[in-house]
Amino acid sequence: MTSRTDTPSSWDERTQLTTFLDYARATAVAKCEGVSAEDARRAPLPNSPLMTMCGLISHLRWVEHWWLDVVFLDGELQGPLAEATDDDPDPEMRTAVDVPLPRLLAEYEEQSARLRRLVSAHDLDTKAGRPIRDGLHVDLRWILLHLIEETSRHNGHLDIVRELLDGRTGS
Repeated sequence: MTSRTDTPSSWDERTQLTTFLDYARATAVAKCEGVSAEDARRAPLPNSPLMTMCGLISHLRWVEHWWLDVVFLDGELQGPLAEATDDDPDPEMRTAVDVPLPRLLAEYEEQSARLRRLVSAHDLDTKAGRPIRDGLHVDLRWILLHLIEETSRHNGHLDIVRELLDGRTGS
């Protein structure tokens, strides 16, 4: 069973933000525990063919890549996101059904560990190297808050998908 807590070890802003992000990440992982390989690839919502457990975990992993490597560090877009087009805006979700869920979870943890190291090495006021859609250069604090929101929102999707797949609720 995945261990998780939303209570920080200290009450400074950085620790509170990273604790909540880690809690949301651990919740996503917990929602995947015990799901069959077949169910992890199934899309139970007829109008949402990309909404699979594999697709959602892949999306969370690549969202962290986007915000860390591309926006904050002004690096190069890699992986399936580099293949996104207007006709295929979410290739990380489409291609995830071909990857075993344990591998996707391991890649998500590796990306999360990279973000933890980056956050510990930078001031929260450090501006991103690349502007977001409205031309603003957000700071690392904003990126952490955004990732908390994004991960938590997709945890709701994981809740729904898991319940439709095998009836499991909670976590």
